[in-house]
Amino acid sequence: MFIIDSPSNNAYFNIASEEYLLYKYPEEDIFLLYVNAPSIIVGKFQNTLAEINLDYVTNNAIKVVRRMSGGGTVYHDLGNLNFSFHTLLGTNDFMDFSTFTQPVVNLLTGLGVPAKLEGRNDLLVDGKKFSGNAKLMKNGKMIQHGTILLNSEMEVLGEALQVNPLKFIDKAVKSNRARVTNLIHYLPADTSTEKLKELLIAEMIKENPGAIQYELTVDDIHAIETLVKEKYNTWDWNFGFSPNYNFKKAIKVPAGFIELHMDVDKGYIQQVKIFGDFFASKPIEELEKKLIGQKHSLDQIESVLNAVDLTAFFGKVTVEEILVLFS
Repeated sequence: MFIIDSPSNNAYFNIASEEYLLYKYPEEDIFLLYVNAPSIIVGKFQNTLAEINLDYVTNNAIKVVRRMSGGGTVYHDLGNLNFSFHTLLGTNDFMDFSTFTQPVVNLLTGLGVPAKLEGRNDLLVDGKKFSGNAKLMKNGKMIQHGTILLNSEMEVLGEALQVNPLKFIDKAVKSNRARVTNLIHYLPADTSTEKLKELLIAEMIKENPGAIQYELTVDDIHAIETLVKEKYNTWDWNFGFSPNYNFKKAIKVPAGFIELHMDVDKGYIQQVKIFGDFFASKPIEELEKKLIGQKHSLDQIESVLNAVDLTAFFGKVTVEEILVLFS
């Protein structure tokens, strides 16, 4: 087994490293640990825009990254330790989450924390979730990865994942907003993610005496950064990969009431209808046609809005006011 401690706090890099290691070492057991700066990690089959508070995420420069596995959306920050097991497919039951959460449970119970696996894939303490886990099968291997909330900023977590449930109607998997807690309430106040990481590595070495602590090479890092550039830091993967959905939002501005309905397919706008009690000198259908085929991306929509005379469609409005409709 290789035990790898990621040198990066960049969520794009760390999520990409899981895919890189999957192909780099197709037969080697791997235990990967990493800590991300503020970021939102979205399940592969989820509609990203329906899972996040886009305005808050954008204003606070929180990275949004889609992972390879299914499951729900999670928030990461420097108070959250993440672990990832890679093993040969068929060695363990795919639906059994206990094998690879047990080292975490063993470590924590040894520290006096009453942690246990409950339900399908969550680790709980006193009925509150501190770790969610997800799995995938690819390239003849199975990956199970999970979070450990140690001292995460719960207020930011709540804001970043808060979204108006009426804005989207889609067939994507919705995240289950379970009650969560930080382990810092059960551990010494000076326990850091780095200290917890060291303890978990020691636990893994104890359980796997032949384990090798492997440091990513310059070539490894370059290859991962290339994968970040080509995939994990792209709109097409993080947003455009989302399933089909219908988007609806209404706003009230000085020019009147404006309501937007859109059908979006793989992140691209297929149909648009705009309603309201505003006064227009040009048919609103002209603007609707300009929006069809565009990405449901605020940057791209802003470019479309800047290229037209919005007052001809809505009366006295600003680009910023209309852009809110699409967020």
